[in-house]
Order: sequence, then C-alpha cells, then structure tokens
Amino acid sequence: MTSLSSPDKTAVAAKAERISGRGWAILLVLCGAIFLEGIDISMVGVAVPSIRAELGMSTSALQWVVGAYVLGYGGFMLLGGRAADLLGRRRMFLLWLGVFIVFSGLGGFATEGWMLITARFVTGIAAAFMAPAGLSIITTRFPEGPARNRAVLVYAGTGAAGFTLGLVVGGVLTEIDWRWVFFAPVAMAAVILVAAIRLIPEEPRSLPRTLQSFDLAGAFTATSAMLLLVFAVVRAPDVSITSTVVAALASSIFFLVFVAVEKRVPEPLIRLGILRSGPLLRANVSAILFSGSFMGFQFILVLYLQELREWSPLQTGLAMLVSGGDAILAPTLTPVLVNRFGNVRVVLGGLLIGVVAYGLFVRVQVDWTYAAMLPTMVLIGVSFAMVYGPLTIAATDGIVENEQGLASALLYTSWQFGTALGLAVVTAVQVAALESSGSAEGLLESYRAALVVPVVAVLAAVVVTGFGLRRRVGEVTAP
Repeated sequence: MTSLSSPDKTAVAAKAERISGRGWAILLVLCGAIFLEGIDISMVGVAVPSIRAELGMSTSALQWVVGAYVLGYGGFMLLGGRAADLLGRRRMFLLWLGVFIVFSGLGGFATEGWMLITARFVTGIAAAFMAPAGLSIITTRFPEGPARNRAVLVYAGTGAAGFTLGLVVGGVLTEIDWRWVFFAPVAMAAVILVAAIRLIPEEPRSLPRTLQSFDLAGAFTATSAMLLLVFAVVRAPDVSITSTVVAALASSIFFLVFVAVEKRVPEPLIRLGILRSGPLLRANVSAILFSGSFMGFQFILVLYLQELREWSPLQTGLAMLVSGGDAILAPTLTPVLVNRFGNVRVVLGGLLIGVVAYGLFVRVQVDWTYAAMLPTMVLIGVSFAMVYGPLTIAATDGIVENEQGLASALLYTSWQFGTALGLAVVTAVQVAALESSGSAEGLLESYRAALVVPVVAVLAAVVVTGFGLRRRVGEVTAP
C-alpha cells in the first residue's frame, strides 16, 4: 500500500481547508437567506410608527407586529430544526422559503391590523424552519475545521449585516411607503429560491420518511411549551404578573410532558442526551445573554434617539450603521483569531468588549453628540463579530450529522428567546424607573436605569464562557 509523502499530505490538507467554487456558490445562496431574515426583522421595527398611522392600531396591538414574528420564530424553531434532520434540509429550506415569500407579500397587502399580525406570525414560522435548515446545510456540507469555520463566520456576518442594513433600508422604504418593507423581501427571496433550486444538491436520507415515524406528540408538546414561554416573555411588560406566571407555568407543564414523551418514543424529536454536551449548553446560555443584551440596548438606543432627541427613523438607522462593521470583521478578522486562539477565547474577548461598549453608554447625556456615541457603536460591531460566529461554531462542533439541524435550532431558539427576554426586561426596568413628570431628565434617567441590564447580561455571559475556558484548560493540563 502506497503512503502519501509529506508534501502530498500537506497538499491534501490544504485542499480540505479550502472552500470550492461550488461551495462558495451554495454558501452565497444560504447567506442570502440569512441576510433576508435579518433585514426583514429590522425593517419592520423601523416601519412600526407608519403602520400604526395608516392601519389605526392601538399600542398593544402594534407591538404584535413584531411580537407575532418572534412568537412564530421562537415557538417553532425546535420543530423546524428536527424537521430538517428527518425530512430533508434542502426540502425544508426550499418549502419554507416559498412560504416566507407568500406571507411577506400578504403582509404588504394588509388592510387591517389582524391581517398583518397573522402574516407576521406565519412569516416567523417560515423563518423557524428555514434558518436551521440553512445552517445545517453548511455544517454538514463543510467538514469540521478551517473551511467550516470560515463558512459559518461568513454566514453569521451576513446575517448580522442584514439586520444592521435593514435599519437604514427600512427607513428609506418607509419614507416611500411602509408596504415596501414587506414587498422588497419578496423580490429578493424569489431570486434566492431560484438559485437554491439550481445549486443546493439533493441529499441522501437514511432516516425514515413516513409520518408514522415522526414524533408528533413530541412536536406538539415542545412547540406548545416554546410558544407559551415566548408568549409569556413577550407579553410580560404589558400584562399583569399573574398572566405571565400562568403562561410560564403552562409552558413548564408542557416541557415536563415533552420530556416524558421523549423518554418513551423510539425516535424522539430531540434526543435528550444532546443536552449533556457542555460546550453546546454554554454556547446556548451565552447566546441568550448576549442577544438579550444586544436587543435590549438597541431598543433603548432607538427610544433615546427618536423620543428624546427627535431623530427620524432614517437618521437613527444611519447612526447605527457603523455597528454593522461586524459584516466586514466576521469573515476577515474573526477566522484569523479563531485559528490562533480558539473559539472560546475569541468569544470571551468579544464579550469583554461588549461590557465596555454598553458600560460607556450608561453615562449618556441629553445633549450627547454623535462623536460621544461613536465608541459604543464601533465596539458593538467588534463585539458582535467576535461572539456571534464563534458561538455558532461552538454550538455545532462535535455534533453528529443527523443532529446538526437540531443543534442549529437550539442555538437559534436561544438567540430568539434571548431577544424576547432582553426586550421584556429593559422595557420593564425603563417603565418602572420612569417618572410621572415626563421631563426630559426623567426620561433620560429611565433610559440609564434600563441600560444597566445589557451590562449585567454580558457580564453573566463572561462568567459562563470563562467557566468553559477553565474546564478546557483543566482538561488539557490534567495528567
């Protein structure tokens, strides 16, 4: 038997670390989808005041334009990820991208508030099936190592860029007509769908295809539990504590039933053993804390700029554009840092930068110039570039191929739940700290109180990540 010489081995290893031309083409399509998801979320947030003006929606109904999407996304994510593993990643990606196109378009045609809310809910469900399918296509197509790391970091950076650019694009489209916030993604998604059909290859499936083999009881109880949990968090600032507790208790009951079901069925929706993975659990907890801090900070920042400083939506989006530097750093600098220092150290560094970024803004003043805000905006982009992608790698490394969709769904669920939790907590703190006088100084003090929440959340994520780093060092040095 002939063995490879050292130069030959080096050439083979180098080839394995590169992404092929077709690989880049597939990655481009999947990046388009995650960019679409990011831009869709942020554009709608900017358009909310214009939507209220035309459809005559109350404040409580209006918040469901955003809340319904989060509810559908977070509630169906686990089901979506496992469906990708069992029913085919390509099939789920294409099918739900089509659903996304239809209901995004219907949202643009809405003439009543309930029509728009329904369309947003179904659009969120579509994203819940589409997003983990797309990520699991990447993590199964590219083997673990530099090639997969680069692909995941490019993918993560593209999603973050979509969210940031959506703030600006949403402001521009809203100036024309808020309905274009829903029509524009339809055109983009249609192009992605055509390209995906041509480029994403069919995949062999060894798992059963029959409906009888699908864990319907697990799917129902898990989805019900997640829907109730996200509902409780999203509605917490607007309803009594009793209603929130009741929804949370109902969610807990469904979770307990779900665990009992999964222990009994031969082919569970979620193999409970996957939750014993320390790196996966730490990545998901850190994702909850980091996404909650990011979205909570952004929410308070938008209120500060538009309510206190009276900036327009377009001015607000442009001001936050610099934080989109992660779209450049994630595929360029972050892979170098990951290869040099490893995922955990890079995540820890990014979290510490986040602490500094949010901490700087706690001292915000009524008349702050943009130059005073700029350090926080820049550091947020750096922090996101160092945390988002490496956390995604950490949550999917070492997971067997037929559970990559599940691992991806768990991570996306954590991001969405963190988003809902962060918004609920900062809203509750801001409202509690708000003085009845309604003065500018009183409003500013309420913002400062709420801005402490992102700092505390990121510090907690530092502790979780640091614990993982300590365990890893201990494993390496142990005799």
